[in-house]
Amino acid sequence: MDPRPLCDLVLPCRDEARALPALLAEVPAGFRVIVVDNGSRDGTSDVARQYGARVLVEPRTGYGAAVQCGVEAAESEYVAVMDGDGSFDPAELGRLLRAVREGDADLALGRRRPVARGVWPWHARVGNALVVAWLRRTTGFPARDIAPMRVCRRTDLLALDVRDRRFGYPLELLRRATGAGWRIAEYDVAYRPRAAGTRSKVSGSLRGTIRTARDFWKVRAA
Repeated sequence: MDPRPLCDLVLPCRDEARALPALLAEVPAGFRVIVVDNGSRDGTSDVARQYGARVLVEPRTGYGAAVQCGVEAAESEYVAVMDGDGSFDPAELGRLLRAVREGDADLALGRRRPVARGVWPWHARVGNALVVAWLRRTTGFPARDIAPMRVCRRTDLLALDVRDRRFGYPLELLRRATGAGWRIAEYDVAYRPRAAGTRSKVSGSLRGTIRTARDFWKVRAA
């Protein structure tokens, strides 16, 4: 890992031990990885350390709690957040980081483009479409995805004071960033099958999607 990284990459993880070896090997130079273990039972922390990542343990359950833990612990000027399940290619973070560093955007987002049929289950697609439609209507930002991959300046992100600690975090982040006048840009990124032996907490089941929709609704109603 680069001792003087341009950007800290936060990977919120829960039971992603099987995904991390291949994923961490793909992280490009200039990014320092922070794995935030959010209640894993499969040795995620041990695997992450073995492959050179900095490991933090967040006992509060929730995607937002894990992300916030990693962002607060980051030390670089820029911070990236990405799922740790192998569904994204870390090499694509470079384009998002350049957009922020060169002043083209305050927040660069990855818009998912499935590489094969079935990668993005129908119930997750429908939920995403409903959320981004609400976001477009209420904020004016022409969102097309809820930002599972993103890059921005760390101090700017902390100043937004995003409060949600569950799956509503990305929605609140986009709403607050739009309200603060941030320049937000979306870039197409490949959306790959998850690593074998892992399961999505959101799209892996209809129940997970409903739970996520409930968290989004709480943010919407706030």
